[in-house]
Amino acid sequence: MSRKIKLIWDFKGPEGLETAKHHCVHLKEFAEIDNLTYYEVNHEQVHEFHAIAFITVDETDMKIFRDALKPHRGVVAS
Repeated sequence: MSRKIKLIWDFKGPEGLETAKHHCVHLKEFAEIDNLTYYEVNHEQVHEFHAIAFITVDETDMKIFRDALKPHRGVVAS
């Protein structure tokens, strides 16, 4: 069974949360246009001036997403 990888983009500043929400739209569009499987696309507010957008994918598909979308970081999803 393949591990799940969470690819993360950081958005900082007073508009970080709104930017993260909008980035999620593009993450979903990318996966749907290229017919790629993903588990979750979402955003979180870390604190007032820091938000993240993320997509959770299979480790086997991670390189496709990573190379095309250039996430800031990635972690093994729980």
